[in-house]
Amino acid sequence: MILMWLAFAILLLPALWLLVAPLRRAAAVHAAQREFEANDRTAEQNVAIYRRRLESLEAARERGEIDPARFDEDRLELERSLLEDTADLKRAPLHAPTAGRLAVPLVALALVAGSVAWYHEFGAEGDLALYAAFQESDSLPTLVERLEQQAARQPDNPNVWSSLFPIYRDAGQGKAALGAIDELIRLEGRQPSLLAQKAQLQFFMADRTLTDEVQALVDEILARDSSEPTTLGMLGVVAFDRGDYQEAIDRWRRAIAGMNDPNSAEALREGIRVAQQRLDGDAEGTAPAAAGPGIRVRVSLADELEGRLPADTRVFVVARDMAGEKPPLAVASLALGELPATLVLDDRYAMSAAASLSQVDEARLLVRVSSTGQAQPAPGDMFGDREGVAVGDVEGEPVDVVIDRVVE
Repeated sequence: MILMWLAFAILLLPALWLLVAPLRRAAAVHAAQREFEANDRTAEQNVAIYRRRLESLEAARERGEIDPARFDEDRLELERSLLEDTADLKRAPLHAPTAGRLAVPLVALALVAGSVAWYHEFGAEGDLALYAAFQESDSLPTLVERLEQQAARQPDNPNVWSSLFPIYRDAGQGKAALGAIDELIRLEGRQPSLLAQKAQLQFFMADRTLTDEVQALVDEILARDSSEPTTLGMLGVVAFDRGDYQEAIDRWRRAIAGMNDPNSAEALREGIRVAQQRLDGDAEGTAPAAAGPGIRVRVSLADELEGRLPADTRVFVVARDMAGEKPPLAVASLALGELPATLVLDDRYAMSAAASLSQVDEARLLVRVSSTGQAQPAPGDMFGDREGVAVGDVEGEPVDVVIDRVVE
């Protein structure tokens, strides 16, 4: 910031020099003007011209070319013209060369003060402070601390919150990220792209659940922009979770068409590839070949829960990282009537290349029987889970997960 103000001072120096420069030339200009006025012969020249014209007019009268009345009229016109020419030659007394010196420092001071005030009102001092925070931070915690300081100092700068939001989101600080996106919406208005980021954040905070609040945001977004890519990508995830792979593919293709981020587009293309594999496997009645390390899991239903839900109820089998910071590493689905069933979770069931089972050594398994057929939990759903499951060879004994509890 010190360098910035020094740069401003350097830029103001030429302007101040231009204000002071006339004072240095004032004495010379005053002397030249006084000499000019002293030697001015304009009035004498005008009188000489008047006399020559009057003599010509008198000669014309003596020759009888004009009558006395015309002579009087023309002479009056000459006299009027002479008065007009000499009247403009009257000049005010010259001021002293030191006159007005006090106004120069006042104008210079007003220039400096006005420039500083204008910059504070319309300049980007806050953004420069953000830039300095990024440049001077040598670690993520330090950067977050400095950005939070800037948020306290300039809460109405949208660039502060747009910088904090992705950091909070990627660090798994959901509540802080939600607060940042709310501040950004307050400042920028309810733009579909901002609402989409908020909806996506709440969707993943609710464990990929399309809650009423998220659904309300989705409805508002699509009413204003039916091709908003972030929202379409999220709805593709919802469709994928419930096993509707064709709808997921359609949603993701539309999202890619309006997406500017090549990394996000590539992740969706990977999701389309996985969904297409699932779709082809369902159509042919066969399972695709295993891909990389994974988990062999056997899902069964506790005896006391038999008969609570119909046999065609959807069952979701989800693998997550132990910290719960990443999106699901693998998602599979089957029907309740197929239980007990053994299946292999591996990279074929990943939602994207950014989150897959091959990236972790241990995972948490969650199996839920959805009474509504939706990915989000609802009262009456049945579920079971298993912590700390090793990811590796899928040819060994399966890991048992028993569905033995009910969502209240």
